[in-house]
Amino acid sequence: MYFCGIDIAKKKHDAVIVDGEGNTQVKPFTILNTATGFEELITRLQSPDQNVLIGLEATGHYWLALYERLSDAGFKIVVLNPLQIAAYRRSGIRKVKNDRKDAWWIADYLRIANLQPTDRKLPILLKLRELTRFRYALMDQVGDVKRKVLSILDRVFPEYETLFSDIFIKSSRALLKEAVSAEEIANFNLSELTTILKTNSQGRFGQEKASRIQDLARESVGIGFLTDAVYLEMHCLLEQLDLLLSQIEMLENSIDEIMDQIPQYITSIPGVGKVTGSAILAEIGDINRFESSEKLVAFAGIDPTVYETGQFVAKKTRMSKRGSPHLRYALWQAASMAIQYDPELKAYYQAKRAEGKHHGTALGAVCNKLISRIYIILKEQRPYVVRET
Repeated sequence: MYFCGIDIAKKKHDAVIVDGEGNTQVKPFTILNTATGFEELITRLQSPDQNVLIGLEATGHYWLALYERLSDAGFKIVVLNPLQIAAYRRSGIRKVKNDRKDAWWIADYLRIANLQPTDRKLPILLKLRELTRFRYALMDQVGDVKRKVLSILDRVFPEYETLFSDIFIKSSRALLKEAVSAEEIANFNLSELTTILKTNSQGRFGQEKASRIQDLARESVGIGFLTDAVYLEMHCLLEQLDLLLSQIEMLENSIDEIMDQIPQYITSIPGVGKVTGSAILAEIGDINRFESSEKLVAFAGIDPTVYETGQFVAKKTRMSKRGSPHLRYALWQAASMAIQYDPELKAYYQAKRAEGKHHGTALGAVCNKLISRIYIILKEQRPYVVRET
């Protein structure tokens, strides 16, 4: 068995091949990050008497193209976290740091660590990660737009938020596209206002609701001279909101299609749909890179910090939050649903609250328990089992 370590960079990659004893079989060499460079590497690796395991660091996005080409060529590949190699490098006596030496460290770590090749599903999981992270970015933009809308209404019609259960429901957005300030809405034609509400609420709202809105608008203390300015602002913001919501829907449809193509049991967890489940799967990636559930917990950053000095041991600790924020957010969503639909986790959450824990602390404890179960689901490839209390 031979081991090839590849140090990834933006414009070039450095590689070395060692045998099972750690002896260099192919001296360090450099290839360009181009199609020609990839073919040169494959030619060097395709010696008929060599069974090669390739290790490369997941450095930014620069490793993806090489991973895809080597995977298509049939090679066994292990994708490594750069932190693993950094920690292993520190075990050396001589503090040598250059790209070719780093390639040797990768090869040697691969030789002694007895790692399994990365799951072949990795490309589709990376595709999911791309889509789910982009969706979260769009959701952040939606939140930003909504905050700006609320800021406008707080100035020109502060009482408006009491009129609807959610001011961003379809009927409310349709009204705000026509009139924004209390002055505008108070002077709006009642029959036209009634039609807007009735059409966009599927008949739930009618003239009674329209009259109530106008009565409140006439009593409002909103700033009237901003009417013209905020109308334009609101029109732009609501158009942005409509676009963002349509783009998010398009992304979610694409995520659903991908989830239907892969064998997975993450959605067997009560309350976890395809969108949240896809984010969890995508952020975890190959479950085999985690030797235990504790390491997955640490990767998610939901493990507690430890603070000890001398005889002092801190009793109150916080989440380390040093891992993937995207995974942590998806787990938080999953836990929020689990305490509603999973009897055991609901009881566990309620017990933590009964101990005097705040909601966030109790939910964090549920996250920790839930991700340990997710680890088993992914390792054993079996559905989640709901346990009755």
